[in-house]
Amino acid sequence: MDFRLLGPIEVWAAGNRVPLHGARQERVLAALLLDADRPVSIPRLVDIVWDERPPATARRQVQDVVSRLRSVLTAAGAPAGTIRAAREAYQLTLTGHRYDERTFGELAARAEDLAARSPEDAVALLVEALALWRGAPLAGLEGAGLRDAVTALNARRLAVVERRWELELQLGRHEPAAEELSSLLAAHPFRERIAILLMAALAGQGRRAEALTVYQQVRRTFAEELGVDPGPELQAAHGALLRGDRAASAEAPEASRRHSPPAHLPADVAGFTGREAELARLDTLVGSIEARASDGRDATATLVCAISGTAGVGKTALAVHWSHRVRDRFPDGQLYLDLRGFDPSGAPVTVAEAVRSLLAALGIPAQSIPTGSAAQSLLLRTELADRRVLILLDNAHDTEQVRPLLPGAAGCLVVVTSRNRLTGLVASNAALAVHLDVLTDAESRSLLAHRLGAARVAREPQIVTELIHAAARLPLALVIMAARATERARYPLAQLRSELADAGDRLDTLTGGDPLTDVRAVFSWSYRAMTPAAARMFRSLGTIPGPDIGVAAAASLVGVPPRQARALIDELVDAHLLSEHGPYRYAPHDLLRAYAAELSTAHDDPAERHLQLRRLLDHYLHSAHAALHLLFERIEPLALPEPTAGTTPGRPADPAAALAWFTAERPALLAAVRHAHTVGLDTHVWHLARTMDDFLDLRGHWDDWLTVQSLALDSARRLADPHMQAYSERRLGRCNAQINQFDEAEDHYREALRLYVRLGDQTGQASTHFSRSWMRSTQGRKRDALDEIAGALDLYRAAGHQLGEARALNALAWALAQLGDLQQALVHGAQALTLNQKLGDAYGEAAIWDTLGYTHHHLGDHREALACYRQGLDLFRHAGDRYNEADVLTHRGGTHLAAGDIDAARADWQAALEILTALGHPHAAELRVRLADVDAG
Repeated sequence: MDFRLLGPIEVWAAGNRVPLHGARQERVLAALLLDADRPVSIPRLVDIVWDERPPATARRQVQDVVSRLRSVLTAAGAPAGTIRAAREAYQLTLTGHRYDERTFGELAARAEDLAARSPEDAVALLVEALALWRGAPLAGLEGAGLRDAVTALNARRLAVVERRWELELQLGRHEPAAEELSSLLAAHPFRERIAILLMAALAGQGRRAEALTVYQQVRRTFAEELGVDPGPELQAAHGALLRGDRAASAEAPEASRRHSPPAHLPADVAGFTGREAELARLDTLVGSIEARASDGRDATATLVCAISGTAGVGKTALAVHWSHRVRDRFPDGQLYLDLRGFDPSGAPVTVAEAVRSLLAALGIPAQSIPTGSAAQSLLLRTELADRRVLILLDNAHDTEQVRPLLPGAAGCLVVVTSRNRLTGLVASNAALAVHLDVLTDAESRSLLAHRLGAARVAREPQIVTELIHAAARLPLALVIMAARATERARYPLAQLRSELADAGDRLDTLTGGDPLTDVRAVFSWSYRAMTPAAARMFRSLGTIPGPDIGVAAAASLVGVPPRQARALIDELVDAHLLSEHGPYRYAPHDLLRAYAAELSTAHDDPAERHLQLRRLLDHYLHSAHAALHLLFERIEPLALPEPTAGTTPGRPADPAAALAWFTAERPALLAAVRHAHTVGLDTHVWHLARTMDDFLDLRGHWDDWLTVQSLALDSARRLADPHMQAYSERRLGRCNAQINQFDEAEDHYREALRLYVRLGDQTGQASTHFSRSWMRSTQGRKRDALDEIAGALDLYRAAGHQLGEARALNALAWALAQLGDLQQALVHGAQALTLNQKLGDAYGEAAIWDTLGYTHHHLGDHREALACYRQGLDLFRHAGDRYNEADVLTHRGGTHLAAGDIDAARADWQAALEILTALGHPHAAELRVRLADVDAG
């Protein structure tokens, strides 16, 4: 099926136009297409269908319009799930369909990918994209509800038109460009970008006087109509003409930011010295961006720099220092990401993880990030388009890890560091290759003079020369050596030289040709100075599976109290054997971690190393369990084995602290699950996954959720535990349903039911039906959802599981209310309320009050609805359930609005918005729309 809105809205199937019945149906379809593959709330649809004063029956009429539209599309051959109902919303799924607006965007994105290598092909794609436009978008449907969308579509088209002629100018096609751009400027007299391109086209033909006249005309129009001068880009183009320079198609105006630009660079290196030649080469990058923008040479290509060199040679230090020097040239922000390409754990950051991290740094919520890697990369390029951002990708493994992270347009600069020469980036992306060698003698002496003092270095010049050569002029070795000398400020440097000679008796000396060997020797100096307890801590940190560790986890790792662990960590940090790269998060440099792991293998008993891992996993497991029950009190406690002696589980103080703990420890927890699965600690794998999945679901980390539950299922199978297998199958069903992978979800639910039936576990069967009812509702199959809930209710009753029975009764009442059977909803809601009050389940009672409030609202009894919502709010607040508190506030706001109390509705929705924003939940976007609509009157 072919959906079109780049002109009058149309639907085509098998070469025939599908008739749409009336403006309301067209408006609803337009709204669903504009937010394709995302739920569109019923209030939003009401606003689009009726610009002002919707009738009292507007909600019902919208439901009828959607129903008829679904029938029209189904009759034309669309799959039944093309339009699905979600809670308070509808969603149009475009899988298997064509959509001109999406095709337009894909062609434009492909053109950007080709622009640097083949502008001719890029122009062809842009021409093809523009040919999709049949006139004004949504022609005939203009109105307040669609005005912003139409404006945005027109702006996108105009930006592509400008991009097309910018590339045409690069190809030397000045005459046709001047003709077309003259017409465009007449139609859009305040579009400075068009004026800049037109001036470039005229100047390219030698018509400099006419180009200057264009500027004067635009300047006069701005002064007379707006009372302002042209912007800096247009003024710069005018200045270039006056100087006789070739006119530029200057970079596109920067997109306005909706949030503060990210500034994620690590701290600059104190007293950075040397590398003047490399810094000068890097400086040419910024100059190249500005030069290319001024004369049009490869103006659309993203500039990339690949800094390579051996471990410890100072790649990151150079990249960070230079990035700080030029960060003011990138007003849209600076991003930093450690790709852990040579992490001793053998787990570099995957492309998907890297893309999600960069999108999160740009302010994109986890729930808004698509699941496919291609779609994620496309979203990243879209977010970076027309921005000027500096991106530092540290410690890359190879070209393939980096290429999907590169922006698709000009303005951005990417700096990559790696131990490997990234030849692929140099060949395919024309990356500037900067290879770092060891420091010169002069640079090494300057580094030591800065850290030790010029007077001290001058007192022993020959000893300093010997130390520099012994360190092989490797920056990391020199820095650690200087730190050691600083600790012994009262001793001559000759003593340090003697210690170096002694270290060579046990380890490879610093005079060897392999820099890694040199670093190992230098590390030994600081390691030998540690107290025995700190040295043991250092060795143990080389074995941790995660990227970093907190104090409590480190305490459990070595089996000491947290206070003692804190002192040991401080000792390691002071000796530069450990870095604090985040608040109370610690990690050794990757070389230090490798060195520590070697020491642990050589000196620690294998049984003790296994015990350390058990303590660390027990710490994560019991801490996560405690945090889980602060966040979700209704979850039944797990029967966990006692933690290994010496383990110190974390005890978050309240739900907010529990959420912060999960957020900080998520990477470590994921790594712990993977490592436990690798070494065969399957019971830990399953229990860790069980304690994490509700948090991962809450925060929208569904890719991670799918990973850990898949590992948990594999571990359950290795344990041959059908109870564990059944639970993991059920949770994988919910996880897959959450990301709309319904076929996979169906398979997991089916297997879960098979296992629970074999076990005779009626409660497990009931919970599976209960979970599957949510998927049926998401699919728009409300009657099927009702059947699933009824099946769950019967099974809970048969099992004597009253808590489950109460939950099912509430779900039954909600489903009936959704289907419009309000009286029966009240009956079952009252039964659920009585049972929950009898059981003392405050959470369940709160949920039922919300259902009863919703039902009374739709019966027109607003006073009773508000009373019910007040009861539910009090209980959710007491339980610390922030998400459901926001849910009830949202429902109550709707009741206030229906009762005519706009101020009360606004207050409830604002309070709910603040909660959902803090949680990073996607429903926050819907509330922003509601509030904006209320404020607009």
